[in-house]
Amino acid sequence: MRGVDRPQSVMFSYVHLEERVPEDHPLRAVREMVNEALRRISRRLSARYSHTGRPSIPPEQLLRALLLQCLYTIRSERLLMEQLDYNLLFRWFVGLEMDDPVWDATVFSKNRERLLEGDVAEAFFQAVVAQAREAGLLSDEHFTVDGTLIEAWAGQKSFRPKDEDPGPGSGGSERDFHGERRKNETHESKTDPDARLFRKGNGKEAKLLHMGHAVMDNRHGLVVATRTTLATGTAEWEAAEAMGKEVGGGRRITMGGDKGYDVRRCVKALRECNVTPHVAQKESSAIDGRTIRHAGYAISQWKRKAIEQGFGWMKTIGGLRKTRHRGTERVGWMFTFTLAAYDLIRMRTLLRTA
Repeated sequence: MRGVDRPQSVMFSYVHLEERVPEDHPLRAVREMVNEALRRISRRLSARYSHTGRPSIPPEQLLRALLLQCLYTIRSERLLMEQLDYNLLFRWFVGLEMDDPVWDATVFSKNRERLLEGDVAEAFFQAVVAQAREAGLLSDEHFTVDGTLIEAWAGQKSFRPKDEDPGPGSGGSERDFHGERRKNETHESKTDPDARLFRKGNGKEAKLLHMGHAVMDNRHGLVVATRTTLATGTAEWEAAEAMGKEVGGGRRITMGGDKGYDVRRCVKALRECNVTPHVAQKESSAIDGRTIRHAGYAISQWKRKAIEQGFGWMKTIGGLRKTRHRGTERVGWMFTFTLAAYDLIRMRTLLRTA
């Protein structure tokens, strides 16, 4: 029997928003972990707000909304606000009631700036990692380190001589840099001074880039430490040493890596901080048979490729193939926050199958 297409005349709904989300929806487990992480950093969030004045957007709702932007590849805050206006799943996840008004995109961006100026992303990331550790998902011995390039929010024509005075009325479109020798020592981007002209390898084009670094736990592929630096030839080694000290805490650990870390300076620095470098060997390698003879070395080389999954997710789903922010600090904020979102997705799957 054919159903009747009735006009939509019902004014009120008596179904709770919680009941409209299926019990087995993937976001339910993610929301529980997010709420626990937000509870742990509540005092840090409170410290960024005044005790007087007009109430602003709750920081918990801001962070949940930013998580949705990462998880669902939403390009802009304006599109995010549009989704929050009619998407009941998004309203439920953020914590908005059915009739709550949605924030203006400009108001949302201005309130977000307060969080971008602090270490909220790092605190949230550490709260997520702490939950993974308490659930027994992390090991204390075997890790992998790697770096990835993040394209800056700056055009090639903004890369000009440092001592240049563009003068009034001169725009980037009038700049012809072809045939000009440009170096980071003499030039900088007028749009993002922290961006560096860098190329990934021989035959690759040079772009304005930032560099993000991460340490992954080898047991389940969860990211446990992050760092963002200028894109330089030595940034990976320096970040590996700093994060090795942070993750190891003085304990003996192993840290896998690709051939880019097989440099005597890097290997020596890692060993000095009690980290055994399980890096891939070059022809003239800085490591020898004392390291590669152990079965753990082969396992580290097999496991280390899993860190590329996190970087791939971050760039294709998380929207960080090209950053929307300028400056190393803000790019690092989003880098850390996006990898926290990746850990949440991994943990949801791991805990469900445990």
